Amino acid sequence: MKKNILGKTDIAVTPIGMGVLTIGPSQLALSLIEGSRLIRYALEQGINFLDTAEFYQTYRYIKRALRELKPSFPCPVIASKSLATDYDGMHRAIEDCREALGLDQIDIFLLHEVVQAPDFENRSGAWECLKEAKAKGHVKAIGVSTHHADAALEAAKTPGMDILFPLINIQGLGVRKGEGAGTREEMENAIRLAAENGVGVFAMKALGGGNLLREYTAALDYVTHLPGIQSVMLGFGCKKDVDDAVAYFEGKLPKDYTPDVSKKKMFIDRGDCIGCGACARYCTSKAISLGDDGIATVNTQDCILCGYCVPVCPTRALLFL
Repeated sequence: MKKNILGKTDIAVTPIGMGVLTIGPSQLALSLIEGSRLIRYALEQGINFLDTAEFYQTYRYIKRALRELKPSFPCPVIASKSLATDYDGMHRAIEDCREALGLDQIDIFLLHEVVQAPDFENRSGAWECLKEAKAKGHVKAIGVSTHHADAALEAAKTPGMDILFPLINIQGLGVRKGEGAGTREEMENAIRLAAENGVGVFAMKALGGGNLLREYTAALDYVTHLPGIQSVMLGFGCKKDVDDAVAYFEGKLPKDYTPDVSKKKMFIDRGDCIGCGACARYCTSKAISLGDDGIATVNTQDCILCGYCVPVCPTRALLFL
């Protein structure tokens, strides 16, 4: 598979990457053996880019997969991130990642989920730590992940920014906004500016957490043709998901291709759900309710997969896996 260079870095990545969150404890909760085998399979099919995070609790899957690859197999590009707000928290996150993966240098490390432009300033201590880690060679490239168009725009203009990891998809599902920012078009503009300023950009949620699978090729066409996007992170739950994605990027899928979704179900990420009840109110089949713990739950037998709940979730906790 061909590779693209991320912005002004020398980091070469395949146009598709594997988001490792999907296999972790907050989503599919695959066993260590199952999860590491799926990562290894993706790498063996030519994908060389993995995305993880301190919060995902998935470092163990990656470490096992790397250990099981042939010694001559090239190490993939690994991006991680942390929700830390201060210097000490980010320092611990970077060191924990290096130790957990057994790597001296992490290719990419990001501020995780920057929430609107002011949040970037509020996490200045964590940003200073990232810059110091890069200077020491502990991290190769630094940047921001965000679902907010205004935060993406701020990142695009920030000196020293190497990487932007924004949420963008054909329907704008999950794109969040602050004052005066937040449409899909505004996120497109932020991505374009970032690329013009030499910032490497790889995208998340191109398939809307699985909710755009019925628009598979159209959804991927949209994101991959956006000016400035060098790679797209996708979550895989099985080998067929990997095969479909690789076939798409190799130009082997027909334009009208739709993956088999008969075995997939609506799923609520408990780590993201805030118990607001919006999804339950919009559920046409009354399949969603709040549990005793205040977290939403889906009765999959009653769910008709209409997708009406997805756009109203403020934390994009609804997934189709």
